Amino acid sequence: MKPEKVNFDNLSAEQAGKLFPIRIVPYNPDWQTLFEHEKTLLAEALGKDIVLHIEHIGSTSVEGLAAKPTIDIIVEVADLSFGAKQVIIAKMKTVGYENMCNAETENRMTFGKGYDENHVETQTYHVHIREKGQTPQDEICFRDYLRQHSGMRDEYAALKYVLAEKHQFNREDYTQAKTGFITKITERQKKKQMNEIESDQKNVVGICTEFHTLLKFSKRKR
Repeated sequence: MKPEKVNFDNLSAEQAGKLFPIRIVPYNPDWQTLFEHEKTLLAEALGKDIVLHIEHIGSTSVEGLAAKPTIDIIVEVADLSFGAKQVIIAKMKTVGYENMCNAETENRMTFGKGYDENHVETQTYHVHIREKGQTPQDEICFRDYLRQHSGMRDEYAALKYVLAEKHQFNREDYTQAKTGFITKITERQKKKQMNEIESDQKNVVGICTEFHTLLKFSKRKR
């Protein structure tokens, strides 16, 4: 029997929570393989004229991190005008994705796959479509920091286990409760990257200054 696809736009937060409660599981190395497979599938379905870049984000993208077993993916596209959105919706349907209209804004769209009303534990995916120039650096920064700092990764895992038990049937409250931690880590990574950029710029200026000094000295000797 073919599973019934869920239309989240017709569900309240409470109904969605009861159908799909928060479940945190230990890290699974297969998540990276699942992402790579889905990346290929999405690239082929949407086409190179639409897709600019595809990234694995969320907890399943961080090795060793416990997570909800949903693969989160960001796809950067060239255009998200009304007409372009209709083309993307049609193409995403061919590979099993439903548009979550209640999560859509002018420059972003969200799609889900793998949800059914019979509670069959199929693999779930969330695809976040972003228009060029709207790439969510926050998610990338958060991911990269946790990949580089195992202590904070483990602290985040512990927090998620506590919050999943407390907000098992309310995804919105679960997500909101993590915001403070995520914001703190994201800002820390942004500051780190900014310091690295400033350091690189200073190094370039230093090299250029040294080069010009040597050049002047060389001309004087002539």
